[in-house]
Amino acid sequence: MKLVAAALPVLASAFVLPPDQAPLSHVPQAGHEDAHHASWWEQVQHRKESLASAWDEALDTAQSGLEHAADAVEAQWNEVASSFNGGHQHEFPEQTIYQVISDSKYTTKFAKIVDHHPDVVKLLNSTDAGNYTLFVPLDSAFEHIPEHHKKPSDDFVEALLLYHVALGNYPAGRVLHSHTIPTALNESFLGGDAQRLRVRLGLRGVKLNFYSSLVATDFATKNGLVHAIGDILVPPPFAGREISLFPQYFSTLLLAWEKTDFGKFVHGVKTTGTTVFAPSNEAFSRLGTRANAFLFNTETGLKYLNAILKYHVTANATLYSDAYYDHTSDEDAVNSASGTHYELTTLLHDLHLGVDVGRVLGFLTLRVNGFSRVTVQDGIARNGVVHVVDKVLIPPHKHHSHEEEVFETDDISVEELKERLDEYVE
Repeated sequence: MKLVAAALPVLASAFVLPPDQAPLSHVPQAGHEDAHHASWWEQVQHRKESLASAWDEALDTAQSGLEHAADAVEAQWNEVASSFNGGHQHEFPEQTIYQVISDSKYTTKFAKIVDHHPDVVKLLNSTDAGNYTLFVPLDSAFEHIPEHHKKPSDDFVEALLLYHVALGNYPAGRVLHSHTIPTALNESFLGGDAQRLRVRLGLRGVKLNFYSSLVATDFATKNGLVHAIGDILVPPPFAGREISLFPQYFSTLLLAWEKTDFGKFVHGVKTTGTTVFAPSNEAFSRLGTRANAFLFNTETGLKYLNAILKYHVTANATLYSDAYYDHTSDEDAVNSASGTHYELTTLLHDLHLGVDVGRVLGFLTLRVNGFSRVTVQDGIARNGVVHVVDKVLIPPHKHHSHEEEVFETDDISVEELKERLDEYVE
């Protein structure tokens, strides 16, 4: 299996890649509250390191080929599933979720925080509104929080607590088969829809949001289930902030945002949920040296670059690999034997992206415009979701010699790039 360092080569010319410490002052953000959320990510360094390691694995898996990846993950699946199914479910039929975590000597810190939030206590004691599943951090998870860290607001803490509560019964087997899970945290930036957790079974076991491991499962209570996890689940930052945490993968995209002042444009667009297709450094390198030189090093090219960036962001439609929040009036999904097709409206003159969600060897796959693969799915964000794509997306055109639309962008000429974008450049 190739190392990600080899799988993500630097671009051919230095004018495209900014230095690792390039200023990110123009990264699209969304208000002061996000800075508070992001400070948790930046202060708790192990979380960033775990995330980076998980991105390494995800991108490495994408590069190594789906069939080999499927074999490796299937072996891991068999081992994990066997360990779950081999044991007996721990049952507490007379106690609620709240009572179970309050009585446990391993979850005292989380329970103590819950005690200061009556609405969360009520939720975890409730037997009227269906069952819940709590992913409870063990006491050891709190050792990672710096002692000097400023105490967060009550609203932030309550949001954090609710983000650990899944809506419905999710026994270990169902968790393993899920890609995302809805939580009790209703996110205003998603139009009040449930914020979701990302779940993946990888070579390092089952991970929630890339970094938190399941360490004990299936404690059954009178109102749901409890699973123990190894790390605190922090509500996700905004999509732009999330991408900025990983310049080693997205330095070219971050440079594009900065050069075009894309953040200022995004701040002026009011959306309810969004889907961001984030091209990796490798994706930009595939455009070729000439196209990159034009886009990044010429005043005219920056206008075309701005159009390309708009084409990677959809408004009012949040498409996860296994869920869809639609706050538009015209987005329709078309189901077929091979999967589901979505037409998502972008910020570029309301042009659409075609997204196909299907299954290959039992794994969900996403493909954009029929040619660009989503290599890392479901980067959960406060205001939507981020998917990493292996090719830069450019609107199609029809060559004079044939009728079908052409989406390919590898080694694109400057002339073709301009032809495909001319009518959308302002």
